[in-house]
Amino acid sequence: MPDHDRVEGAAKNIGGKIKEAAGKLTGDEKLKAEGRADQVAGKVQNAVGGLKDTLRGDRH
Repeated sequence: MPDHDRVEGAAKNIGGKIKEAAGKLTGDEKLKAEGRADQVAGKVQNAVGGLKDTLRGDRH
């Protein structure tokens, strides 16, 4: 089973993409920036979870 961080990170990344798209659609630069920041945070969290999986020997 994947690490909890991987699941949360993926969800945060997707949420960030949605937020960035909403910001583009509405012309809200702050919302776009928040969306990009959420994506970066999600990718980092996903990578941490992947590292944990590797260290445990879970290679899914």
